[in-house]
Order: sequence, then structure tokens, then C-alpha cells
Amino acid sequence: MGAMTDWNFMTLAIVAALFLLWKLEFIATILNVSAFPEKVPAELQNLMDEEKLARARDYLTVNARFGVIQSIVSLCALLAFWFAHGFGGLDAFSRSISSHPVAAGLIFLSLLFLGQSLLSLPFSVYETFVIENRFGFNRSTPATFVVDRLKGLLLAALIGLPLMAAVLWIFLNVSHAWLWAWLVVTAFQLLLTWLAPTFIMPLFNKFTPMPEGDLRQRIEELGNRCGFPLDGVFVMDGSKRSSKANAFFTGLGKRKKIALFDTLMEKCSEPELLGVLAHEIGHFRRGHIRQRLVAGILQTAAIFFLLGIATDPGGSFSRALFDAFGVKQISPHVGLVLFSILLEPVSKALGVAMNAWSRRHEFEADAYAAEVTGDAEPLASALRKMTADHLSHPCPAKLRVWLDYSHPPLIERLRALLPQRG
Repeated sequence: MGAMTDWNFMTLAIVAALFLLWKLEFIATILNVSAFPEKVPAELQNLMDEEKLARARDYLTVNARFGVIQSIVSLCALLAFWFAHGFGGLDAFSRSISSHPVAAGLIFLSLLFLGQSLLSLPFSVYETFVIENRFGFNRSTPATFVVDRLKGLLLAALIGLPLMAAVLWIFLNVSHAWLWAWLVVTAFQLLLTWLAPTFIMPLFNKFTPMPEGDLRQRIEELGNRCGFPLDGVFVMDGSKRSSKANAFFTGLGKRKKIALFDTLMEKCSEPELLGVLAHEIGHFRRGHIRQRLVAGILQTAAIFFLLGIATDPGGSFSRALFDAFGVKQISPHVGLVLFSILLEPVSKALGVAMNAWSRRHEFEADAYAAEVTGDAEPLASALRKMTADHLSHPCPAKLRVWLDYSHPPLIERLRALLPQRG
């Protein structure tokens, strides 16, 4: 009877938390749609007319409706699987295929991953080929879409399965398992970050060295002036999938590469491109990359410590957690999944704090770009163009920003960049 009481209590607590999270997201979505301006903001007067503003409002509304439907389906699928004793049944099925605990764990996690991928596939197809097509953003062909998904599955198998096998083995055989699992995962993540620009990202996009010329020379001069260890300047074929534009740099140590979407180069002038790149370099010079890396490593340590408690074979908390999901045998592979569901409200709260931190970093990088280029207007102009071209919300609701935005809204960034015009 005690186990049943724990099951009921834990179940109600988790379901209530998941529902409240969904409700909060729903309210934020409604407020965000309501906050869309009726007239073109002064900051976008030269780039957006009333017709384009109406398209941006339509784009926001369509995506908001789509997001609500997707979240309802995801939540209902989770609850249906849970209350149909899916976790316990899948665990028993995995153990029937292999008696080895690591192999059974990999089967369990792989089947869940495949199930989740299949559930999300129709939404990805609709978003890409219906919504993005309707608003002129999608440039991905069905063949590209399929190949991307197959490559993703193959990479998940080649990279994810060995890592998960190592983590499961550690939790099954090593004392202070959470500590060793954290060290292994952290080392693996750092290795992937180092290797990704050379071996992983080129599997999905073509990176062409920027041809010699005035722009490349000015970019290299900017990197030297900023003390940025630049290993190469590349143009990425972002237009292969979308008309949306961006720029970024990747790599660790001296293997840093700057990549500009070809769509960004089409839409922005040379001063605007330099402003965008100066912003990206600003993240490096202000220590944001290092700070976020350290924060991520510490966050992973906390998660693995709590995971150790949630998978302790003799622990009362782990027993209550497994009872709540109808799973008889406590194991690391099931505990990893159940703990991720339990952690979702905490992750959301932590995400709010991390997003606020990230928004502050964006302001700092903007200020750095204005300082190092000597003029804030080119970056401001590039931000205006991207907001107008992407049909982005120029002044989203505060709750939506608080919950999800890693970058400040356009108007806030412009007011910080150009205070004399605010």
C-alpha cells in the first residue's frame, strides 16, 4: 500500500507540474500574439510597409497556433504512453531481447528515441513544407529533408550509442558513478565541440573559403585588431534550406572559424557584415563563450548528481519515482528518462535564468561591436534587415521574452545601440 501511495503522490505532482508548464507557455503565446504592433514601428519604417507587417503578424499567428497544437500532441502522447504502462512495458521488452543490462538499456533508449522522432516527423514536415513554404522561407527539397534526417539518425547512432553505453556501464559498475559519468560526458562534449567544424558540420552544409578580396581582407583585419584567433573565413550554403540569414563562429582554441550564411552576404552591405562579425567576436572578447561553457559543465555536474539519487537502487526517492511510472526494476537507463521528465520544470526555470544571462551577453556584444567598428549604425541596420526579412516579432510580450528569448527583442537592442535616437 505504501508504494501505491507514493505512486499516486508522485504522479499527481509530476502531472500537475507538466500541465502548469504547458499552461504558462499557452498564456505566453496568447500574450505574444496580442502584443504584435498594429502599425509599423518607427525603427522599421524604411524596411517594412503595412503589407509586410501584416505578413509578419500572419506568420506569428500561424506559428503560434502550430506550436500550441504540437505541444498538446506531445503532452498527450507522453501521458498516454505513461498511463498505458509504456515505460514498464518497454523496459520489460528490452530486457527480453538482451539480458545484458547495458545492451537492454541501449535498446530501451533507442526505441524511445525512434518513437519520439516518428512523433515529431509530421510536425517537422508540415513546418518546413507548409508554413515555411507559405511565407517564402523554405528552400529545402524533400530529398534534402530526408537525407538530413537520415544523417542525423546515423550520427545519433555513431556518437550517441557509445556515449550512452559508457554512461550506463559507469552507473552499473562504478562507485560515485555520477562524478565519473559527468567527467566522461564533459570530455566527450569538449571533443565534439573541437571536431564539429571539421568533421560534423560539413556533413550538412558546404563551407567554401571566402575568396580573396576587400571583404575578406577587412574581416581578417578586424580579427587581428580584436585579437581573435581566426583559422578561416567561410561562406555557408544556408540558402540550401532557408532564405533566413545568420553568421556564427565555431571551434575551440586556435581552431575558430567564422561562417557567414550566403543569404546574409546577399542581403547585407560590407559595413553591416563587419558589424555582425564584430558582434560575434564580441562574445569571444567579453568571455561569454568561456563563461557559458563553464556554466554548462557545472549544470551537467548538478544533473548527474541528481540523476545518481534518482537511480539509486536502495533509495526511497528512486523507488517512488519508478513506482510513479509503473516500472518495477530500478535501472540507470529508465532512470535517465524518468528523471528527464521530472526535471523538466526545473530545466525551464534554469532556462529562464540562462536566457536572461544570454540577453545581457547580447547587449555586451552589441556594445563591443559598436566600439570596435567605431559606428553602431551598420550593426543596427543589419539587425533591422534580419528582423524584417525573417518576419520576426519586433516587440514581443515580456512573458514570452522572459521564458524563451536568448536574444533581446530588436527595439531593445536598437535603443541600447543608438541611445541618442531612443
